[in-house]
Amino acid sequence: MAGYQRKTALSPKDVLEKAQTRLPEYLGLSRSKESDHSATYTGEEGTVVLSAHRHGPYTDVVASTDRLRTSRMDYEIQRFLNLLPYEPGDTGGPGSGDPQ
Repeated sequence: MAGYQRKTALSPKDVLEKAQTRLPEYLGLSRSKESDHSATYTGEEGTVVLSAHRHGPYTDVVASTDRLRTSRMDYEIQRFLNLLPYEPGDTGGPGSGDPQ
């Protein structure tokens, strides 16, 4: 099991909307559970629980997977988190080693 955390300027609602768009695309996951601040996605690659909570100007996003840190799922979750803008006005995006 692995866990990842990211701060973002997005609201929890915006984070979860982005996840609903990206995670099925990246990993073929389906949302199996959701609330105002969290969502669980499952599929052949495994399960990820994503939670987003606002604290002042930032939202703390935590992603917990049921896979090892070396799995494809964990790579794609890190990729998703890197797309979230850190500061207001940031666009977010891939790291220098990721494809555009």
